[in-house]
Amino acid sequence: MSISGNIGEIRTRIAAAAAKAGRNPDEIMLVAATKMNDSAAVREAVIGGVDACGENRVQELQQKNAENAYEGAPLYFIGHLQKNKVKYLVGVVDLIQSVDSLELIRLIDRRAESTGTIQDILLEVNIGREEAKSGLMKESLEEVLAQAGQFPHVHIRGLMAIPPADSDPEQTRPYFKEMKQLFIDIDTKKYDNVSMDFLSMGMTHDYETAIEEGSNMVRIGTGIFGERNYGTT
Repeated sequence: MSISGNIGEIRTRIAAAAAKAGRNPDEIMLVAATKMNDSAAVREAVIGGVDACGENRVQELQQKNAENAYEGAPLYFIGHLQKNKVKYLVGVVDLIQSVDSLELIRLIDRRAESTGTIQDILLEVNIGREEAKSGLMKESLEEVLAQAGQFPHVHIRGLMAIPPADSDPEQTRPYFKEMKQLFIDIDTKKYDNVSMDFLSMGMTHDYETAIEEGSNMVRIGTGIFGERNYGTT
C-alpha cells in the first residue's frame, strides 16, 4: 500500500479506537515519525494528510528542512535531545516533545529569549523506570512544573512517554493509564507556563491502546512508511 493509503488505514483505526473509548477522533493528532525516511517520502506523508511531522535526529531534521520536506505540516522534535543541540531546534520546530530536565528547560528558555520566541515543549516521562531510557521519573514532575514559571520563553504543553517495549499492546495499557492520570492531576494544579494540551503516547504497535487510554497524539513511523532499513545507517 502507498504512504497515503497507509495513512488512510491508520485514520480508520484511530477512529475505531476513539469510538471504542467514546472519544472524538478529530481530537487525536497523527504525527508521522519520519526518522530514516527521505524528503520525498515525508512530502508524500504531508500530502497524505498527517497532522505533523516528528523527527528524531537533529542532523536529519536540518537536511530535510533545507529540502522543504516538512512544508505544509508542523514540525516536531521527538528524539532524545542533547544539550548541545538545543540551539538548532528552538524557534525552528513547533514542539519539542522530549524535554527531561530543568537544565534542558533552562537552556531552551535562554535560547528562546535570544531569538525572541516562546518554545512549546512536552515533558518526557520515563513511565517504565527504564535505566536505558531518558525521561523524568514521575516523582520529579512536580518540582519541574513548580519551577516552570521561572522560564517565560518556554511553554509546557503536555506530556510524552514511551512505555517499555512489548509485542502485546495490553502489556503497555497500565502505563498508558498511569500517564493519563498524571496528565489529569497536573491539569488540576494550574502551574504557571503549563497547560496540559497534549498527551503524546502510542506508536505503530500500540497506538490504538494508547488512544483508548487517553492519548491525543500518536507518533507513527513504520505504519506509515513501512519497515526501516537500519542496515543502511
